[in-house]
Amino acid sequence: MKRALLLATLLAPLPALAQHAPYAGLERREIRALSAAQVEDLLQGRGMALALAAELNGWPGPSHVLEHAEALHLSADQRRATETLMAAHRARAMTLGRQIVEAERELDRAFRDRSVTPATLAAQTDRIGALQAALRAEHLGTHLEQTALLHPPQVARYAALRGYAGGTPAPEGHRHRH
Repeated sequence: MKRALLLATLLAPLPALAQHAPYAGLERREIRALSAAQVEDLLQGRGMALALAAELNGWPGPSHVLEHAEALHLSADQRRATETLMAAHRARAMTLGRQIVEAERELDRAFRDRSVTPATLAAQTDRIGALQAALRAEHLGTHLEQTALLHPPQVARYAALRGYAGGTPAPEGHRHRH
């Protein structure tokens, strides 16, 4: 009886300890700093909310423009141009995503095998940061290109279809490039 009580007393704090270890289990990931979903998003060129500054301020993105093509009354030329933009964007985003995944894998490996030094750490994180910035610029820039393909009423309709009709439309000088 005393042993059972002692064991229960000793084990009681373990759930509390687990609550203070939010990263427990993440050490089993292939790349510790990235979830499987993040890796997949990067490799597939998905948006990952990188273009919210554009999207929520009235600069439509091609994926959702194509999704709402009928409701936006895209012309055949607008549809073709948007499809071309989306394909080129996706290819560039996937290339950058693969580079980010590989750079994160190298950083993880350097820590795992204890070969990281202050100099290699600086170089690797600078590379990752530059790649992440390039990926975000790619996503945001695509919204600028897409908006230039649309007419102001289409931009306003897009915002309404997406549920944020109060968004500020993009400046007039950035539209009508067709």
